Amino acid sequence: MEPVKPVPEHRAAEPLTEYVQRVNRRIRAFDHRHPLVWDLLLTGFWVLAALIDATGGGWRNVAHDPSVPEGLVLVLSLALSVPVLWRRSHPRVALLTTLPAALVSAWSGAALQSALLQLLLVHHIALRLPLRNLWWVVALAIAPSCVTAARYGDSAGSWNQQVGSQLVSIGVAALIGITVRARRDHTSVLEDRARRLETERDQQIRLAAAAERARIAREMHDIIGHNLSVITGLADGGRYAAAKSPDRAAQALDAIGTTSRQALGELRRLLDVLRDDDENGTVPAPELAPQPALTDLDHLLDGVRRAGLPVRTTIKGEPALPEGRQLTVYRVIQEALTNTLKHAGSDATAYIELSYKTGGAVTLTVTDTGRATALPSPTLSDGRGLPGMRERTSLYGGTLEAGPRPAPEQGWRVHLHLPEESPQ
Repeated sequence: MEPVKPVPEHRAAEPLTEYVQRVNRRIRAFDHRHPLVWDLLLTGFWVLAALIDATGGGWRNVAHDPSVPEGLVLVLSLALSVPVLWRRSHPRVALLTTLPAALVSAWSGAALQSALLQLLLVHHIALRLPLRNLWWVVALAIAPSCVTAARYGDSAGSWNQQVGSQLVSIGVAALIGITVRARRDHTSVLEDRARRLETERDQQIRLAAAAERARIAREMHDIIGHNLSVITGLADGGRYAAAKSPDRAAQALDAIGTTSRQALGELRRLLDVLRDDDENGTVPAPELAPQPALTDLDHLLDGVRRAGLPVRTTIKGEPALPEGRQLTVYRVIQEALTNTLKHAGSDATAYIELSYKTGGAVTLTVTDTGRATALPSPTLSDGRGLPGMRERTSLYGGTLEAGPRPAPEQGWRVHLHLPEESPQ
């Protein structure tokens, strides 16, 4: 969709035009709320005009036979003007209702001017009904002129003058109706398009907000879950070492402090992203820091080892991954080791095998020797552990497998594979 271009100053609406448009909008709004009021006013005007013409004798100035009884003229005037009340709700019925009166007016020679109100009904038929109705509408509207020409001949004017002028009038009325209809339909399409664009925009905003909440939830789970698991392991180890080796207990406490401060720092950086600046701009900008990468893997493994989980690693190839892929691999390793700390038992060990390939492909396998049956089932997860790892993996078209190791081996295995990056 092309951006809306600003209207040049020399093309801006004049004050009179703005006033007319404003009044027009108010009239349309009132008519939309109270359609019967406008219908009664317009119909009353034409009925009054027809009665004045009938009772004042003005109709005799154009009549082909001025001797038509006044009572008949009065009835014909009402029959031609009252159906205008239904011009919007039932235009076809209104036109068919006026047809007998128009034919009698033409045959009797009264030639009432109120018969021209049929043009208003033709206009509304063209405006509101399918255009295929115009064929029989033209035939009905031209019938009184044909009757006049057949009965009074050249005394009422030539055939071309009578029928031709009536055809032109009908064509103009229908054309105006079609033009107004086309403009109304075009405006309706534009309004509908604007509503759909607004709906799509709101949906995109909601989807973006939901995706951001999910991302923040994953990050918070990884940060809190991992660091609390490390702190728990250090606290348990420090409790056992307090009686026999106070120095080891002090080291555990130092490690707990370091790990907790690191977790708080990561949480602050994550939550600062959600903070909006106040109106005066007095809130300082959040202190930004890069997301963890594979260069931080040694620091992660050191914390896990201090928590009491021996970890061995085997790395093949040279890491050349984008930041997003590095974060995915880092978080999968972090989640796998966190689960091992929580569920594998105190005598478990972990083994990490990481293989880098060309084109950004990477294969990761994390295994442990703990009690596989104690690990949580993916179907019973809270939605932030194994499902979170799978969501991260699916962003890059990769696969993630997590489950117990095949017998007779014990423990748990997490296998990640990210394919090569698609060429840009």
